[in-house]
Amino acid sequence: MRVGFIGLGAMGSAMASNLIAAGHAVSVWNRSPAACKPLASLGAKVASTPERAAQGSVVCSMLANDQAVREVVLQGGLLDAMDPGTVHVNHATISVALARELTEEHARRGLGYVAAPVFGRPDMAAAATLNILVAGKPAAIEKVVPLLQAMGSKLWPLGDTPDRANVVKIAGNFMLATAIESMAEATALTRAYGVSAADFLEVMTNTLFASPAYQGYGKLIAEQRFKPAGFALPLGFKDIGLAQAAGEAARVPLPFAGVLRDSLLEALAEGDEDLDWSALARVAARRAHLDERDSLEGSARSQEGR
Repeated sequence: MRVGFIGLGAMGSAMASNLIAAGHAVSVWNRSPAACKPLASLGAKVASTPERAAQGSVVCSMLANDQAVREVVLQGGLLDAMDPGTVHVNHATISVALARELTEEHARRGLGYVAAPVFGRPDMAAAATLNILVAGKPAAIEKVVPLLQAMGSKLWPLGDTPDRANVVKIAGNFMLATAIESMAEATALTRAYGVSAADFLEVMTNTLFASPAYQGYGKLIAEQRFKPAGFALPLGFKDIGLAQAAGEAARVPLPFAGVLRDSLLEALAEGDEDLDWSALARVAARRAHLDERDSLEGSARSQEGR
């Protein structure tokens, strides 16, 4: 199948490479051309503009946020460059409002539109083990199923209204953020009583919270391994904002979203933009002055040893 792929960050690059490995003819475009070079070495055709990447029967996009999607898809002429019947698969985590606008704009032009946001980090994208949420008209979905299967291990159908996939993705990321925040605060508490984050989280992630999300993020917190970021703090901040906007639009209170927003904002204010969002653990530790306590206790022990 001839496929265009737009947006080659850590996730998009891995996903596009799996399409190439599956034998599809892939044209790629990215704002930063350097990101196209590794895919070109795998056999991808590098397009000079998004419109040139959209010459196949399917266009996939994995852009960072609402602004990027709006600029490239709606304002950049991408939709007008697609032939009627072309299907656009949007993997980005975007607002419900933009998802509805995109659905209308595609329908007005006779284009297929499938929302297919994913759950998984870059290593899962590289291994083609993503969980892919899928919503859109049945005919459009049927056309792109082989592509989605090449990029993920499980497809989760959510109906024929694309924004359903987006709200599930937003809600899922909200739940992940709450898990990270709870581990961050709980490890700060145990550290204050002399129990290391590693010891505490080993117990929790092998008993009460023995699930991939807690185990994966718990390991990052225990090891304080916040670089390289699999999901950077600014993206988490963006997604909590999307949850708040969706909640406001549907009159659904999300009290804990405010807590998460403030914690993420505090991390960004401390200059942690390039860290993984599991670095919320650093926020909880700073609030409890744990590093200062450790330093003082270490100094006291040193004095006692003299």
